[in-house]
Amino acid sequence: MLDVRRMQVLRAVVTSGSVTAAAANLGCTPSAVSQQIAVLEKQAGTALLERVGRGVRPTAAGRLLTEHAAIIGRHLAEAETALADLRAGRTGHLAIRCFATAGAALVPPALAALRAEHPGVRVDLKLIDPEDPLPEVAEGRADLAIIIHPRPEPPRGVVLTHLLDDPYRVVLPRGHRLAAKRCLDLADLAEEPWVGNEFPSGPCHRIVVDACAAAGFSPDVVVESEDYATAQGFVAAGLGVCLIPRMGLGNRHAGVVVRPVRRPEPIRAIFAAVRESAEPQPALRGLLDALRAAAA
Repeated sequence: MLDVRRMQVLRAVVTSGSVTAAAANLGCTPSAVSQQIAVLEKQAGTALLERVGRGVRPTAAGRLLTEHAAIIGRHLAEAETALADLRAGRTGHLAIRCFATAGAALVPPALAALRAEHPGVRVDLKLIDPEDPLPEVAEGRADLAIIIHPRPEPPRGVVLTHLLDDPYRVVLPRGHRLAAKRCLDLADLAEEPWVGNEFPSGPCHRIVVDACAAAGFSPDVVVESEDYATAQGFVAAGLGVCLIPRMGLGNRHAGVVVRPVRRPEPIRAIFAAVRESAEPQPALRGLLDALRAAAA
C-alpha cells in the first residue's frame, strides 16, 4: 500500500527539482529524503525518479503519483478546514427531538439564537410525542432531546439539564360554577367530568393521575383528545374540565377560563438530554444556552 506521507515527499522532490532542495524545504537531510523515496519506489514496484544532471525528474510513474499527491494534499487541506469549522461550531448538523408544546414555545427562539451564532449549522427537528426520545440520544441518532421528567433514569452516558418547571392549570368552561374562584384546590374537581388531553403512555398522563390520586380521587374522563387545543374546545362546549400545563396554553380558547390549582399543584419538569461525550461541541453548547434563555 502506498504511503501518503512519502507521496508528499516525492511531490516535494519533483517540484523542487532535486533531493537536496527538497530536503532543505522539508527541514530534513537529503539522506532521509532519499530513504523515503526508496521505500515509496519499493511500495510502487517501479522507479519514480531518474537523474538529470545534478537534479532529478519524475518517471511516468513518478508523475502519476505526484499528481495524485497534489490531489490528496488538497483534499487533506479541505478536510482540515472542515474539521476546524466543525470544532468551532461554524458548520455541522444537530438532530433535535422534542414534544409538541416545547416545539412551539421553547425551540423556535432557541433555534433563532443558534442560527444567529452558528449560521452554518443545519438542524433536523422532529416531534416525538408520545415516543421516548432518550434511546435516540443514547445511540447517537439524535444530539439533543427535550423531555418530561420524572421518567426512568436516563441511559448511561446521557446527561440531563433542567430547563424549567411547567405548572398545570385548571381549564373550565366560561360560566362554570368554579370559575369565580381565583385558585382551586384539585379536590374541587373530584366530582366533575374530565376531558383527557395526554397520551396514556406518556409521562404527562402520569403526572395528572398521580396529582389527582394525591387529592383523593381518580378523574372521570368522559372524552379523550390527546391535544391541548382540541381539549379546550371540548371544555368550552361544556363537556368537562381538564388540566393543561401553562406552556400548552399559548393559544387560549375564548370559551374557557384558566385558574391556578393547588393541594397539590401538578408540575411537569422539562429537561434537555444530551450525550455526555457530545457536550463540548460549540453548536450544541450554544443550543443548550439558547434553550435555557428561552425557558427563562
